[in-house]
Parts: sequence; C-alpha cells; structure tokens
Amino acid sequence: MGVLAVVCAVGLVVDDRVLAGARIWAKPLKFSLSFVAYGLSLAWMLSLLDRGRRVGWWAGTVVAAASAVEMVIITGQAIRGRRSHFNHETPFDETLFDAMAVTVVILWVGTVAIAFLLLCARIADRAAAWAMRCGIAIALAGAAVGFLMTRPAPGQRRGASPVVGAHSVGVPDGGPSMPLTGWSTTGGDLRIPHFVGMHALQLLPLLVMALTVLAPRVARLADTRTRLRLVLVASGAYAALFGLVTWQALRGQPLLRPDGATLTAAGLIACATAAGVYAALRAPAGLSRRRSRSCPSCGPRSAAPTSTASAS
Repeated sequence: MGVLAVVCAVGLVVDDRVLAGARIWAKPLKFSLSFVAYGLSLAWMLSLLDRGRRVGWWAGTVVAAASAVEMVIITGQAIRGRRSHFNHETPFDETLFDAMAVTVVILWVGTVAIAFLLLCARIADRAAAWAMRCGIAIALAGAAVGFLMTRPAPGQRRGASPVVGAHSVGVPDGGPSMPLTGWSTTGGDLRIPHFVGMHALQLLPLLVMALTVLAPRVARLADTRTRLRLVLVASGAYAALFGLVTWQALRGQPLLRPDGATLTAAGLIACATAAGVYAALRAPAGLSRRRSRSCPSCGPRSAAPTSTASAS
C-alpha cells in the first residue's frame, strides 16, 4: 500500500483526468494511505496478543489479502477511467463492484475476529488494552457506514440505473466539496463518519502513548488508574462524536454548516467530556492518606514528639 500510494501521487501529477468531480487518482491514493494506517495498527495490536496468535495471524492475513484485492480493483478502474464504487454501467463494472463488496465484508469479518482476540487478551497496561478494544469497536462501526452508501439514492433504481449508491446525502455526488477530503459542502456526506470511525483505530492508542510520555512530567498521569479513566472518557467522547457526525450526514447536513440541533448535541458532548476528564483527574481515594503517612511534617508523625515532650 505504501508503494501504491507513491504511484498514485505520481498519477495525480501526470494524469489530469477528472471523474465525478475529483481527480481520478485521488481515490486510490486516499484508500492506499488509509490501508497503510489500518494495516500498521492491526499488526501492532496483533503483536500484543498472549493467546490465539495463530488465529490472529490468519485474521490479519485475510484482512491484508482482502485489502489488496480491493485496491487492485480501485486502481484498475482508475486506470480505465471508470468509477470503482456504485458502478453498474456494464456487466463487467457491476461484477467488479460486487467483488469489492465481498472483499469489504471479508475484511470486516477479519477485523471482528481480531477485535474478539483483543477482548480476550490479557494485556498488562489496562489503558492500552481498552484503547485498542474501544478503538477497534468504533472502527468496525465506522467501516459499517460503508454499507449505508450502497443504498439507492433518490432517482436511482437497482437493475436500471448505471450508478446505484452514493457518498452524499440530499445532493448528487460530484458537487461542491471540501479541498483534500472531497467531502460535500452542500449536503450530508457518509464518508465523514466512515473516516472518523475508522481512524479511532489509530487515535485512541496514540492518546495512550501521549499519556505515557507525559506521565513522568505530570504527577496525576503517573497513576495507571487515572490513565485508564482518561482513555475510557476519550473512548466515550469519540463514540459520541462518531454518532453525531453520522446523524448529521444522514440528515443531509454539511459538516461545516451545522444546525441548532447539531450544535446543541456537540455542546452536550463537550460538557460531558469535560466533566469526565475532571472526574478522571481527581486524586484517587486514599491518595491523600498515603501522602499524609509519608509526610514527616504531617499530623500523626508530628504529634508523637509533642506527646513525648509533655510526658517528660
């Protein structure tokens, strides 16, 4: 996938063809980079398994093979100047899209198997363990959003329309879009929750790494229970954000033009997250007592000399 990303980047420079409002090599480039991140994340998680490693190897191999088949089709269609997704224009195009649908299901099932292994694994660092578990669960939900894209859009009919399915909601694909991402600026876009959900697989473990790096400098983060609570709060907040952008997209609302209901929901998520972080950072019960016992100038230790002096 890394090599393919370089090839696609060259394609963007030397090939100026446009399809459905986007440069023809943009889609294979984004997919290959996404699979680089996805594959590296799963490989790292599989390396931490204490049991079921052979099953994990097979699940990872299935995911890698399914990814490769999907990218062969996407890249091949780009070379031909044809749509890879939702294309029912010719029997050949329809067969390729159906094959992609099968590979996506296989990839999703393989990831479910890895998620189950992570759930059963005994990992010493509980914060890292739950970051991986929550991250892969949210990533599976994000991948499942792709199935919503295959529903017929208004005006499309299975067996009759050359294109059946769409990324956008409420507007046709290929309209005004955001730079780089290509997300619609005039309607909802299911690629947004797809992207947000899938990348929980990287962002939550990265949060654990950041907390671990900061632990020697921030006393509260040195406590493993505090890091675990922060990871659980972050996972809940991320899941809520995923639900929010999915709801927004399904209502045909552009990401950057939220209505009052979306802003209210976002505010509630922000408040709940802030409250959760505050609660997570509070000193654990008993910490003050441990400090008082270890402090030579505190209560019980300072009272003993006084009593002795009085008795003398």
